[in-house]
Amino acid sequence: MSDETLFEALRREPDAEAPNLHAVDAADRLLLDTVDELGVDRTAPIAVIGDRYGALTLGAAALGFTDVRVHQDAVTGARALELNAARVSMVGTYTHHGLGAGLLDGVGTVLMQLPRGLAELTEIAEHIAAHALQNVVVLAGGRDKHMTPAMNDILGRSFETVTAGRGQQKARVLTATGAVASEMTYPVDKRIDDLGLTVVAHGAVFAGAGLDIGTRFLLGFVPKMAPRATNAVDLGCGSGILATELARTRPGLEVIATDRSAAAIASAAATAEANGTTISVIADDAMS
Repeated sequence: MSDETLFEALRREPDAEAPNLHAVDAADRLLLDTVDELGVDRTAPIAVIGDRYGALTLGAAALGFTDVRVHQDAVTGARALELNAARVSMVGTYTHHGLGAGLLDGVGTVLMQLPRGLAELTEIAEHIAAHALQNVVVLAGGRDKHMTPAMNDILGRSFETVTAGRGQQKARVLTATGAVASEMTYPVDKRIDDLGLTVVAHGAVFAGAGLDIGTRFLLGFVPKMAPRATNAVDLGCGSGILATELARTRPGLEVIATDRSAAAIASAAATAEANGTTISVIADDAMS
């Protein structure tokens, strides 16, 4: 199957579909072209991070890579990859992993869609440097309009060399080499004094370990919850502040926290534990 035939078959489902929305962008294409030109051993493990709809993962498999390991923070991305793999008869050509050793042990090449958040990029870079081969080559692609010099600086903390490639169709690839392992920055924790609450957050979580204005507003409704309620669901739980406060102030209440982000799910569980409460945390696709 050619790249174009593969790309034409991909869809964004379960994300929004529209004629002007595509499952493949210029950064996906440029990343695959770049790794193809490097002549990497196709039998060696390769890690794909941040694949939005499966183009990078399935594209790597189409190039002949036989050990493709994938990490996607968004459950919608993981589901889109699963559906697209079935569409193009490529089920079983990759394995899914959390961000850590299982994804990166023995890996010498990483393909990555650059995340928008610098905190998320920091956590990813530190994990690559800690667990992948020291001579790992990281190819991090993005659209020019979403890339900033700060991304180079973040990668430069975990790698000896960071270079920017030539732009193509308003996309560009940063190449990072020479892993420099260091202490992990994330997860971070912060005490919110006026709540008497400790918040734990991974890099990809909205608002980090802070208290955003929306969550502060919702906290005002906790005392107003129906007194006879036996369970509550926190949709889009983020770092778990609201779910933890519910569980802490209503000991008999079963609290379920859910989010589309794997980092949020891990953060919410850690926040609850840090405050001596128990909640159930599940990815939001399991709620359907």
